[in-house]
Amino acid sequence: MTTLQRETTSLQHEIDSAGGPLQLLRSGRSGTFPFPIAAEFTNWRDEQTAWRESAALMDLSHHMTDLVVEGPDVIPLLSRVGANGFKGFRAMKAKQLIAVGPDGNMIGDAILFAIGDNHVRIVGRPPALNWVQFQAETGGYDVTIRRDERTIQNKKGRELYRLQLQGPTAGPIYEKVNGGPLPEIPFFTMGKFKVGKHEVTALNHRMSGFAGFEFFGPYEEFESVRDTILEAGAEYGVRQVGGRAYASVATESGWIANTLPAYYSSPETQAFRDWQSGRSFEANLQLGGSFVSDNIEDYYLTPYDLGYDRMIRFDHDFIGREALERIKDEPHRKKVWIKWQPGEAGRIVNSYELPGDQRHKYLEMPAGFYTGSQFDRVEDAQGNLIGFASLTSYTANVRGWISLGVVDADKAIEGAEVSVVWGEPKGATSNPQVEEHTLTSVRGVIADRPFTEGTEGSGV
Repeated sequence: MTTLQRETTSLQHEIDSAGGPLQLLRSGRSGTFPFPIAAEFTNWRDEQTAWRESAALMDLSHHMTDLVVEGPDVIPLLSRVGANGFKGFRAMKAKQLIAVGPDGNMIGDAILFAIGDNHVRIVGRPPALNWVQFQAETGGYDVTIRRDERTIQNKKGRELYRLQLQGPTAGPIYEKVNGGPLPEIPFFTMGKFKVGKHEVTALNHRMSGFAGFEFFGPYEEFESVRDTILEAGAEYGVRQVGGRAYASVATESGWIANTLPAYYSSPETQAFRDWQSGRSFEANLQLGGSFVSDNIEDYYLTPYDLGYDRMIRFDHDFIGREALERIKDEPHRKKVWIKWQPGEAGRIVNSYELPGDQRHKYLEMPAGFYTGSQFDRVEDAQGNLIGFASLTSYTANVRGWISLGVVDADKAIEGAEVSVVWGEPKGATSNPQVEEHTLTSVRGVIADRPFTEGTEGSGV
């Protein structure tokens, strides 16, 4: 197989030099995960409402990495890494890869695009992709690998553009640019249609809560494809979505993208830490939030916590299988939204006028997260820790603030009053991006979905 060149300084070296994984992760290297497109094309409020009221065109070309894997051992490799099954996975199918470590905790997830037989593109945040690459390079698999890095790390430029058009008026736009009805493309299956003179490959899935397609093609066709969509969609209220609005999509749609990959501490993942570069995503990932522990394992989550239990298949041997089987029937956390009470965000903003550390942590709009992996305490009415909030955003679609996170299953009661602790305890971080401030408890209620009515989103 092809082995990509590795750096001489390892992740383990960086951990040791920092004094431990938590010291490394709290040191404030990365900041938030970047979306390197225009911040706004019109304004982020109307861009948010477009994916529920008209049509939103999202540019996914730049913030995700592609790992291209080809060869006769593609399926054996993916089956070894993935906790989900691969029966029937073939060309023009897609799948959400769920990768866990030997202890059953989440490494990460990504989308698998089966471009052809024995040829996949794995698209997503780096942790799951890096884990696949490590297994490929060290496991003796007959595959070749190639990385098409996200734009901030890619001097050559992207191989493919990747766009997504979704919303209640997206259907007529697709038919207009295709010159007629689209082919039937089942959920999480790929198909081909036209955008003007260009053929695109499209995946049927959703992020915004409405059916739509993510489609891609050679990057040199990007501008022509984009402009064709915008011209055809003008009468249907299409809007381009900028980086500010796009950052809030995951909070609405229910995808907790910023879990902490569970390979920083255990002896079973030592080989990965020795293999991984000291300049990697993992070495620079920033941990933040009001939850502070001396034990890094307290930040790990299982796929059961994230609602992926329905995807796990014990019909094959995969890394972490024994651990997941062992904890399958134990209590887990449940993914929930927390709707902030009206006025709570305003109280935080009003505190900016107070001197010194009397102010509260700055609350960015619309996406309030400020670190690469965020764990804010969620407490019940008695002040007991019941879980974590990972993503907090304002959305014009609910005219309010919502947090997405996980709480103990027996506390995940619709309408239950809880608090999200906003900010960081003094001395918890050496991150220079975190200003002097004081913690505050934000009142909210648990919700099973962010909207009173409508369709909930479902994934990456």
